[in-house]
Amino acid sequence: MRPGFFCLIASAFALPACALVEQPSGMIAQPTTNWRVVATESDRARLREWRTAFVNALRSAGHAGRSAEIAKEGALLQPDAALGGGPIPNGMYRCRVIKIGAKSEGLLDYIAYPYSSCEIRPREVGQRFAKLTGSQRQVGVIFPGDQLRQVFLGTLVLADESRAMQYGVDTERDVAGYIERVGPDRWRLIMPSPHFESLIDVMELVPSRQEQR
Repeated sequence: MRPGFFCLIASAFALPACALVEQPSGMIAQPTTNWRVVATESDRARLREWRTAFVNALRSAGHAGRSAEIAKEGALLQPDAALGGGPIPNGMYRCRVIKIGAKSEGLLDYIAYPYSSCEIRPREVGQRFAKLTGSQRQVGVIFPGDQLRQVFLGTLVLADESRAMQYGVDTERDVAGYIERVGPDRWRLIMPSPHFESLIDVMELVPSRQEQR
């Protein structure tokens, strides 16, 4: 574990399946908008190589005969589809994860999960994000990025666990990704090189008021 790791998870979420840890005092001296100060070295590397991971995952799934399913998703699964337009709004979202490219033999190269519930709330600096339902739940902080995307850093809550781990404590649980707008009222969270199952995870995010696409 690197010195001075940062906890990104706060207690302001009220989740039915995931009670989040409070941020220990002194872990972050002051709120920061600079995600690079917070991110681990391994997560910075994953974020740098996001496009390579995306392309390799699509190629793997295509070779496995899933090209039609990929094409059906349109901009959601196109690496260069980011439209910009400012930060994702706070609120409740319908979210679903698509895992692309098998990390090891015997795993599926493409699997799309049903819609779950996600929530984005304001924090002193940036935004808080939580996937509220499902067997794998990403929880963390959204930081300002550039004109096209924001940066997500957080951890993964599994199965019936009731507490999220602090970011930086366990590399295997750390999650890093980019949030991008890919259409009217449609965003995605790209999570390159996840530690489990796939080469890339893409989460679709649509406001809860929107009908299922």
